[in-house]
Parts: sequence; C-alpha cells; structure tokens
Amino acid sequence: MKLSILDQCPIFDRQTAKDALYEACKLAQQAEQLGYARYWVAEHHDLRGLACPAPEVLLAFIGAHTSKIRIGAGAILLPHYKPYKVAELFNMLATLFPNRIDLGIGRAPGGSAEATNALSDRFLQQVWDMPKLITELLLFLDNEAFAEHDYSSLSASPVPDISPVPWLLGTSKKSAILAAEKGLAYNFGLFMSDKDVQECIELYKNRFRPRKEGEKQQLLLTVSVICAHTKAEAEAIATRSLQFASQNVNTSQKELEAKKEKMVIGDPVFVKEKLQKLVEQYQADEVMIVTNTDNPLDRLQSFQLLANECFVK
Repeated sequence: MKLSILDQCPIFDRQTAKDALYEACKLAQQAEQLGYARYWVAEHHDLRGLACPAPEVLLAFIGAHTSKIRIGAGAILLPHYKPYKVAELFNMLATLFPNRIDLGIGRAPGGSAEATNALSDRFLQQVWDMPKLITELLLFLDNEAFAEHDYSSLSASPVPDISPVPWLLGTSKKSAILAAEKGLAYNFGLFMSDKDVQECIELYKNRFRPRKEGEKQQLLLTVSVICAHTKAEAEAIATRSLQFASQNVNTSQKELEAKKEKMVIGDPVFVKEKLQKLVEQYQADEVMIVTNTDNPLDRLQSFQLLANECFVK
C-alpha cells in the first residue's frame, strides 16, 4: 500500500508559527526516511492554529532539506491567483528539485471572507471560471503555445526538464468530473467529506480523458488518521487533539463527534487494515494521511507506527 502525508502545518501547544514551520520540515525529513511516497503542505490564510499561507515558500525550504521524497502543495487555491504566476512558481521548484514536484490545485477560499477579499477582488467569479483557469495553467506547465491568445509567445520560465505533476483536489461530483475532463490526477478528501464518495470516484474513472498519450488516471484518498500503540491510546489522543483544535475554531460537541467519525483511529494493525479496505473499496492508487494532534511527538509516533506496520512487515 502506497502512503503519503498531507501536512496542514498545525501550531502545537506552546509553539510559535516559526516552530510549526520547522516541525513541518522535520516531518518531511522523517517521512522520507520512513518510506512515505510524497509529502504535501496545505494553504490556509489567517486561520488560528495553522502556520502556512504560502506552500511554495515552505516547499523550497523542505526541498533543500530532503533528497528524494516527492513534495507538493495540497493545495494551491487557484481562484486567488493568476495561472501564469502559479506555473512560474512550480516550474521554479521543479527546476530546483527535478522529478519531485506535485502541484495540487483546489478552489476553496482557505480562510475567512475578509481574508478572501484581501487576496482576490473576484474570488467567486474565479471559482466559476475554474475550468478556464486550469486549462490556462496546464498550457503554461506544458510549455505549449496559446492559439489566438495574448500569451502566445509567453513562457513560464524557468521551464524544467520534468514538469510539475498537476493534481486536482476535491470532495464533490463537480471536482471529479473536472479532474476527469482535464486528464488530471484526482485527490478525494475523505477527511473532509464522506458523501457521494463512490459516485464521485466512478465519475472520475468513467469520464477520464488522458491529457497526453500514455497518461493514466490516478486516484488518491486523503484520510484523517490517529495511530498509537493501542486503540485506547489512539482514542485518547484523538479526543484531546480535537478539543485542542476546537480552541481555535468555535466547534460544537456534535461537530467534534462528526469529525471523529470520519477519522481512522486505532493501533497499527487496525489502521492498516482499515486503510487497505478503503483502497480496495474505491480502487485507489494511494492513501494520503493527515494527522493533527496537540503535540508533535504524538503525530510523529502515529506516522512511525503506521510506517513500521505497512512498509517493514
């Protein structure tokens, strides 16, 4: 089973944002040593408890401190930006770290309405224009000419020998269809939504059209996981971690329980079996794990135990 990591860069108890960003780099290094396939960082804006508004900056730092693990954004929130700038940023990363860069794209705001307005004057219109924005981004990433377009002679320099791999992230039928029609790899966020999962995945697989000859569909499931030595320990960590997270966002007990229901919580054997069942159920190529705890040691332990169970045995 192929496993990867999504890091939302949580600011742990008694930490600063700087501490959290250095913890992210440390986790990426440990993920590489443990055998995880890729490490992605998420984009959030002015959200208490999360430290990374600019994945492209953190990825440059992490790339310089790792050597082989694939690194990427999960996701760059495209409606906030011009596709050309995003292509430049990730071509730059792909030039510095060849054959290691993933560019995950999302359309969520990633923060409050106030933050969204500060980032973009036309966010809702840009969400509506997402298919067009993705098409433009892909043309820049592929270094292809724009027919009858103002950008016909423009290149997103530096152009790397191996382009970043584009992914679309989502939780809906709309995102599944868009990923399929654009020929993109698709990351379904199970940790955010468990509705219409089978239908979304079937839409993606049935409607997939390769962008280039020989390219195949790729399906990745992102799952929230807490793994510990025992089920009881994992449950205690999960409860404590959700309560800690709720201090930053007004969350009711019912909402906490709903979040916990979506998580995979248990000892290494249980977690591995649960993840394998999800892979089989949805015919996924890979599982990406997000683990948020109230301290870095529990988080690292979770990834270590799971790696030992999945990669060593």
